[in-house]
Formats: sequence, C-alpha cells, structure tokens
Amino acid sequence: MQITCPVCKKKTTWEENPWRPFCSERCKLIDLGKWASEEYKVPGEEAAEKEEKEKNSAKDQ
Repeated sequence: MQITCPVCKKKTTWEENPWRPFCSERCKLIDLGKWASEEYKVPGEEAAEKEEKEKNSAKDQ
C-alpha cells in the first residue's frame, strides 16, 4: 500500500516501514519535535479553567 508522508509528502509504502506513517526516522522526529514545542495543539479547555468551573459548579449546588 502506498502512503504519503505527512511531513515531507514523499510517497512511501506501509508494509515493512518501521517509521509509518512517516517515510523516515527524520520525518518522525520532526513531527515529534513539533508536538514537543507545542506547534500542534489539541483543542480543549485548559486544566485550570476546567478546575475553576468545577469548583464554581460545586459551590452553586
């Protein structure tokens, strides 16, 4: 099966590819670095905001 590397857009195969879905270890590490430097973010509430809302809800009851 042919796939496209999400980092460099190079075509590679899924089978026998130890770095899938990436084409190489380099692209895998680039992606990991983007997560570590917070270039990628999953949308959602901040933990502190969520805790504050929970405290306020408990006080109201």
